[in-house]
Amino acid sequence: MKNLRSQISNLKLLIVAAVITLFASPAFAGEAAALDSGDTAWILVATALVLFMTLPGLALFYGGLVRTKNVLSVLLQCFAISGIVTVLWLVIGYSIAFSDGNAFTGGLSKMFFAGIMEGTLRGTIPESLFALFQMTFAIITPALIIGGFAERMKFSSILLFSALWLLVVYSPIAHWVWGGGWLQQMGLLDFAGGTVVHISAGVASLVAALVLGRRDGFPHTSMPPHNMTMTVKGAGMLWIGWFGFNGGSALAANGDAAMAMLVTHIAAAAGAMTWMFYEWKKFGKPTALGTVTGMVAGLGTITPASGFVGPAAALVIGIIAGLLCFNAVLFMKTVLKVDDSLDVFPVHGVGGITGTMLAGVFASTGLGIFSGQGFAEGISTMSSQLYVQFIGVAATAGYTAVATFVILKAVNAITALRVCKECEVEGLDVYGHGEQGYILN
Repeated sequence: MKNLRSQISNLKLLIVAAVITLFASPAFAGEAAALDSGDTAWILVATALVLFMTLPGLALFYGGLVRTKNVLSVLLQCFAISGIVTVLWLVIGYSIAFSDGNAFTGGLSKMFFAGIMEGTLRGTIPESLFALFQMTFAIITPALIIGGFAERMKFSSILLFSALWLLVVYSPIAHWVWGGGWLQQMGLLDFAGGTVVHISAGVASLVAALVLGRRDGFPHTSMPPHNMTMTVKGAGMLWIGWFGFNGGSALAANGDAAMAMLVTHIAAAAGAMTWMFYEWKKFGKPTALGTVTGMVAGLGTITPASGFVGPAAALVIGIIAGLLCFNAVLFMKTVLKVDDSLDVFPVHGVGGITGTMLAGVFASTGLGIFSGQGFAEGISTMSSQLYVQFIGVAATAGYTAVATFVILKAVNAITALRVCKECEVEGLDVYGHGEQGYILN
């Protein structure tokens, strides 16, 4: 009997020890134990890649496309927007986008990154890293808009416009799609920014181009890129950086990230080759400008679908991007004669719209006809998703257009949007900054 009681007592002690050990183990050690070092390491790299897209990628890409007298102004605009967005993202932008709020906007609980400490997590990565990763998206989006008003907008007006646009347009739309807002609740498929980044930037560029008017001499005076070598370098940096843009949006080092990177590369290549061969056939010669523009079109179009489609779909999406965006550029320049200086709307806007809709077509969850469902059931599922995608496109484009127009008018009331005609002829480098991009003795 004593032996039995002794065994029971020992068993109790073992159970208690096991429970204590269990709850003291890393699996139950709270937030710090939930951190995944692999996911964290990957998003650290992805964050650097996305910032690399703006500095120096987009800066060089855009800088080479403008005329010699404006190259420094474009480079500085990219740098300055990176700085001002960083500060505003810290102060309130991140809170608007990703703090708890309502269906349309976040609250103010994350102002100045309140509550974000070393051990604070967002999923399996530090929230500080999540906020930084999202900051790089917030930086490149208003920087893309530069292409719509390049070579004619005052530097002070650009800074004020970019600051207001970030808070009024970008941050709320990011909340709608990624921060728990109404489009996310509807089930919108936008893996890495078809609506949040490309449609919003493209539509804003179109509105800005219309409000500011054409550059002096457009479309009768030829305004070719001054340095295609610079542009091709920047394009290569964008291609590489886009792996972080799309692959990092998985927020984990997993199969979704790997597939997103694979389809991103395929779509970029397909867009570049489609544009190159189409241009070759239509005009007799393939150009470096056309090839790199097709690459950007493929990248922008695959972005919303990158986490939801496979390699074959990426090939189709890239080909469609090359064809559609090529003709959109021609239509804008030759028929509408809108001076969207660096083709932001026909490439990013049209690409973002196309990719967001095609995400509903090619996503594995939507194409039930290829996943074991009956044909009718599959078509019904896809139709429902396409409806959600259309709502996302229309809401983003409509809100961006109205808000951008209002912001531009407000900025113009404070400080004129456009430089004087003599200043435009002289060039923004000397007029705005007292510098020259090239001093050849």
